[in-house]
Amino acid sequence: MDSIIFDVDGTLWNSTEIVARAWTDYLSTQNMEMEITSGQLQSLFGRLLPDIARIIFPDLPESEQMRLIDGCCEAEHLALLKECAPVYEGLEEALKTLSRTFPLFIVSNCQAGYIELFLEKTGFTPYFKGHLCPGDTGEAKAENIMKITRDYHLTSPVYVGDTLGDYQACRKAGVPFVFASYGFGQVETPDYCIEKPLDLLNICR
Repeated sequence: MDSIIFDVDGTLWNSTEIVARAWTDYLSTQNMEMEITSGQLQSLFGRLLPDIARIIFPDLPESEQMRLIDGCCEAEHLALLKECAPVYEGLEEALKTLSRTFPLFIVSNCQAGYIELFLEKTGFTPYFKGHLCPGDTGEAKAENIMKITRDYHLTSPVYVGDTLGDYQACRKAGVPFVFASYGFGQVETPDYCIEKPLDLLNICR
């Protein structure tokens, strides 16, 4: 192992309560009386935004789905600027310790600007060497894991995530998967499993 790549939602922080309120409030301004819940978002986060839009707005044309999901993302950005989502217990200690030995990165299936917002609100920018998302590259998670690996000349990275989609992206990218079992999803056969961020210190010794 020469580096660690992280997912964001369900791995580094849990923004679903704040985001659910922001999406619900925005949709009400669009004359859509839909209540988006934290639990609903936990089942959706990790997917690409067009896929999330299709699930939430199945009866609308694709162009309208994307208009609404873009509006939801703008609303969540403003909400998260006002209120930092909670990070998982022990996360900063883990990142601080790991970053002394390994270069750390973030790859998420989020919109452009979301990772930067996470880093700004948490103050964790010094711990990370780089990040990518589909909003930056137009590519999904597996391709962005491979791009980070190429761009930073990594030889044996691992990826830390919390969903089956993360696991599948790692298999496609040829990268070992560390399952954050405290997050949102279920994975039956990860390469490694952690119950809290500080458990990474044991894997990385």
